Amino acid sequence: MSRIGIGLLGCGVVGSGLARNLSRHAEDIASRCGAELEIRKIAVRDISKARAIPQNLSALLTENVSEVIESDEVDIVVELLGGEGVALNAIRQAMKAGKHIVTANKLLLARHGEEIFREAEKCGVEIGIEASVAGAVPVIRTLRESIAGGEVKSVFGIINGTANYILSKMTESNTEFAEALREAQELGYAEADPAFDVEGVDTAHKIAILASLAFGSPVDFDKIYVEGITRLKPEDFSFAGQFGKVIKLLAIARLVDGSLDVRVHPAMIPCGEPLARIDGVTNAVLLEVSHAGSLMLVGAGAGGDETSSAVISDLADIARNIISGSVGRVSPTGFSPEKRKTVPMKPIEEIDNRYYLRFHVEDRPGVLSRMTGILGAHMISVESAIQRNAQKSVVPLVIITHSAEEENIRSAVAEIDDLETTREKTLIIRLENGE
Repeated sequence: MSRIGIGLLGCGVVGSGLARNLSRHAEDIASRCGAELEIRKIAVRDISKARAIPQNLSALLTENVSEVIESDEVDIVVELLGGEGVALNAIRQAMKAGKHIVTANKLLLARHGEEIFREAEKCGVEIGIEASVAGAVPVIRTLRESIAGGEVKSVFGIINGTANYILSKMTESNTEFAEALREAQELGYAEADPAFDVEGVDTAHKIAILASLAFGSPVDFDKIYVEGITRLKPEDFSFAGQFGKVIKLLAIARLVDGSLDVRVHPAMIPCGEPLARIDGVTNAVLLEVSHAGSLMLVGAGAGGDETSSAVISDLADIARNIISGSVGRVSPTGFSPEKRKTVPMKPIEEIDNRYYLRFHVEDRPGVLSRMTGILGAHMISVESAIQRNAQKSVVPLVIITHSAEEENIRSAVAEIDDLETTREKTLIIRLENGE
């Protein structure tokens, strides 16, 4: 049986999980892909640090990334370093050396994916990226191969387990954001610095990758609208329940009038929609495909073992192609290079939506009529309004609008926020069907 040499760059949570699972399931993996996958070298930042890997692999550790890449024993380089600088240079070096690549680096792919994909094709090497989005959920393979016969109309995703756990907790138990975050950190679901997760940046990295694969177009990451969950309060979840909705951090990508609408933000979706029932740290991606209808992929979106399973899937696929002499069988993007086109990004200001607007205003006569007058002047009609705690001097006032243009909503809200009766910056949540 053939043997394929693996060079591992980084041996943290995912790298250690990969090392353990390649060893533990070696026979099964070899039976499936027709080759024995052997780790030959491992580059780490600190060779003295203890690691949960099989004892026989400890002798393979080095602090020299180039030693791994340039080794004649290494056929596939697995990049698990994270970040941009060192990781990008390592991938470039590996591809020029004729090494195939597997990476879980979502930030790198979101910002430099097009360059990496072009270089992989130029160098005649494979690149596996399944582990970059949604952990064990095979959404990349689905977009690249399984739906090749149809046109993707939209991608909706809950693809950050930390944020989804926090929102689920706030929904279930009327918990403040800070308390829900603290619990997520205690359970190991959130980092000590959770900014990328709760501010939506991690989700934006992932939807940039998915949109690029779904629509055959490069995605300018800096043009993606990104909004996190830190301003949400328990009262927003209570109001959402009254409207028969739940709040989720949604990743959205779809074609609208020939432009790409790609964004990340909290959204209210009806309780009966499939994505509304995705709770805790679970990830889910809902695809709308012309010939196949709605497809939803659900599963574990993070964790060493879960993410390493996606890495192993890519390793097995590349090993099969090496053995069969069919390297390059599938383009890194799933599209023939000459067929990829640049689709313009649609600014969020031009998007039409229904909106949930939560104001904190003084409870006095004429306030509501003045606010609705401002909304009307900006071509925004009110579907419903709810006011609570009328015995207090400052009260939350919630308005649900009919469909309106985002730019008009922002202008109206800015004007209302400048009123002397407004005591807190207005919260805007977009209403989506989640489909």
